[in-house]
Amino acid sequence: MLSDAEIEAILISLRVAGVAVAWILLPGIAVAWLMARHEFRGKALLDGLLHLPLVLPPVVVGYLLLVSLGSRGLLGTWLNEWWGVRLPFTWQGAAVAGGVMAFPLLVRALRLSLEAVDPRLEAAASTLGAGRWRVFATITLPLTLPGLLTGSVLAFARALSEFGATITFASNIPGETRTLPLALYSLIQTPGGEAAAARLCALSVVIAMISLVASEWLARRARARLQGRDA
Repeated sequence: MLSDAEIEAILISLRVAGVAVAWILLPGIAVAWLMARHEFRGKALLDGLLHLPLVLPPVVVGYLLLVSLGSRGLLGTWLNEWWGVRLPFTWQGAAVAGGVMAFPLLVRALRLSLEAVDPRLEAAASTLGAGRWRVFATITLPLTLPGLLTGSVLAFARALSEFGATITFASNIPGETRTLPLALYSLIQTPGGEAAAARLCALSVVIAMISLVASEWLARRARARLQGRDA
């Protein structure tokens, strides 16, 4: 049986991961489309910046977020003064940290799917009078559905398991920013918390496996539906 604190950590994790995926979804689609469909100067540099969170220590990413979005940061000051938004040490800030860490996974999955779409299909739709946005909404986006589903599920799992950037930017506040990984970390440091830590560890493994299996299943279902439509 899970304690109230453990259930609270799970619910916070699900909320943080869900919001993280929600706010990176549209930017992820736009950036993936830009990288897959256009050649421009500095593309390699942009690609490196997009994948930087995957190779940087998460604590470094959290520190950069704290510097830029903190109360004295350039963006943080603007958000606070003009919009009354304060992100550090809040669950919204934890969602921002999780979204930043998950963004490269979403973009990469979408980009691979976009690159696999036959441009001749889009050209054919354009010759029939469809505008650019209609072609994207009715041809390109449905064909990239497997990548969109896979990337979204993987991004959700990555945001759910984020630790370093979250604890640096949002801290480890019970009932506010203490997600599943942070709760596990706190239990490890608490005398007598071994049993609860083992439960959360097992639960983390189960959630991760469910995410991976769901990602593969959704991608297969989407591919099968697209193949059936083509037939």
